[in-house]
Amino acid sequence: MLLTCENIIKILPIIRFELYNKESSFLIPTNLINEILTIFKNHFKYQFKVLTCISGVDYPENLYRFAIVYELLSIKYNSRIRLKVLVDELVPVNSIEKIFPAATWWECEIWDMFGVFFSNQYNLTRLLTDYGFQGYPLRKDFPLSGFTESRYNLTKSRVVYENLELAQEYRTFEYLSPWEDFTKK
Repeated sequence: MLLTCENIIKILPIIRFELYNKESSFLIPTNLINEILTIFKNHFKYQFKVLTCISGVDYPENLYRFAIVYELLSIKYNSRIRLKVLVDELVPVNSIEKIFPAATWWECEIWDMFGVFFSNQYNLTRLLTDYGFQGYPLRKDFPLSGFTESRYNLTKSRVVYENLELAQEYRTFEYLSPWEDFTKK
């Protein structure tokens, strides 16, 4: 990259800078995501034209519970960067689909799995769960076992929910798994 990370920090409103394996990671203000991505995409010294991924990370103990991570690639300069924004459960993130049209799928997936809402997203739909599904499966506080089971019913041509019947008397298991038992040698 022609500009060093120090110059990027001087020019843009960066909250925090990290370096992992020669790849830069910037924590940026949530309300400026569109402006900063536009600069990184269109400025002649950056040219991060490819959005490779958007992912969500859940930190339930933090004030801003979710981190949305945007990964960009500059083919011209053969470099990658990560831009991170921190959000809570209530504040929506601005959609970047007008800057990177491929972002639509990832934003829908993050909304479906984490419950992070993207404003100005024209087609925010569920991709991996059913419309009647309760909760967000990739949140760390999502229950791993429930009382209902979902399956596709061919005769009704839709997903049906049925009460879950387990053969065990108790649902809690109070024993060590083989990889947690360190007394064996």
